[in-house]
Amino acid sequence: MTTITTSHLSLGADYQQVAAKYRPIFAKIAEGVVQRENERQLPFEQIQWLKQAGFGAVRIPVEYGGDGVSQQQLFELLIELAAADSNIVQALRGHFAFVEDRLVAHRDQDQSVWFKRFVQGDLVGNAWTEIGKVQIGDVITRIHKDQEGKCWVNGEKYYSTGTIYADWIDLFAYDESTQQHVIAAVSTHVQGVDIKDDWDGFGQKTTGSGTLILKHVPVPAEHILPFAQRFKYQTAFYQVVHLATLAGIAQAAVETFSLEVKKRDRIYSHGNADLVRNDPQILQVIGQAAAQSYAAKTIALSTAAALDEAYISHFSQHLDQDAAANDQAELVSAQGQVVMSHLVLDLTTQLFNTLGASAASNQKQLDRFWRNARVISSHNPIIYKQKVIGDWLINQTPLPYVWQIGHSPKSKN
Repeated sequence: MTTITTSHLSLGADYQQVAAKYRPIFAKIAEGVVQRENERQLPFEQIQWLKQAGFGAVRIPVEYGGDGVSQQQLFELLIELAAADSNIVQALRGHFAFVEDRLVAHRDQDQSVWFKRFVQGDLVGNAWTEIGKVQIGDVITRIHKDQEGKCWVNGEKYYSTGTIYADWIDLFAYDESTQQHVIAAVSTHVQGVDIKDDWDGFGQKTTGSGTLILKHVPVPAEHILPFAQRFKYQTAFYQVVHLATLAGIAQAAVETFSLEVKKRDRIYSHGNADLVRNDPQILQVIGQAAAQSYAAKTIALSTAAALDEAYISHFSQHLDQDAAANDQAELVSAQGQVVMSHLVLDLTTQLFNTLGASAASNQKQLDRFWRNARVISSHNPIIYKQKVIGDWLINQTPLPYVWQIGHSPKSKN
């Protein structure tokens, strides 16, 4: 077992100092967001800027060349980035989850090789969801070992978010030789990897969430990781990325509509002021949305603090403490999702009451805030999260740390 001291953990840094490195890039990313939205341009160049600046290594301990930020600080950075372009945060969701898994695994096994890759700029995409009539519990993506002992993977995935921009794939598969579910870290630069840009969602259009096809792709044995060893608070972590994305969307929506109100010259004859920016009803809408945006950011960062507790508890090696911290992280992330989804969808709708029909112009892309928030909020259905929260509180039914989606065995289609 590797001995890890607190000096080797990512417990936090000077936030303003770290953020100052990346804010100029965020600002540059924001400059082209409307054009990318209009033309559905994938942000290859923008993500490359982040890679070169070392953004993918912000959670890596300082001793290994990273910034050593806490999870709360990571998600505050992601809120700032999401305000610039929410698509990029979602594209990086799988990367930061894989990084977190390696940070947790570092307690027992040296992860310096992976840390070095992250510091050098390597990014990781996500590929877990099977395509087609795959029943719940079944995994068609398979790893097999040939007579020479080499491992190969074949399969097809959808919602392979961020993989089109990445150097590695965080791939969920079934290892036939060990008969267990695994995570395979597969290089995107080897033969047999086919990444398609066929995501057709009406929001979050440039996240690269399309199809991934793997045909006889080599995977080193040391890159095959038992899924049972995945970091416990992963579901909560994935959800808080969405919370940060929603908070960033809310912030950008309030800022953008506020600028539109400030410069608007046209008024209605039955309005309340000679200028829109002085109309008390318009100011009320902006004020309400700003308050909702503040609440969204507060919820996201508060939830991220629970993830930090789960991270720290893992290294304490007190099982009861660790279980309680993970339960808390899962619970608050679910509660945050239920509340924030409604907050951000409401404010991105109500803000249109501050402007006239010109707000519907495709050129302005003001509807992107609602569309993107709607797609983000469709992940992990809210109604089921509401149910599991209630079931936990009333019946102490364990929270679902891992769940799947698949074809119903009773479906006739």
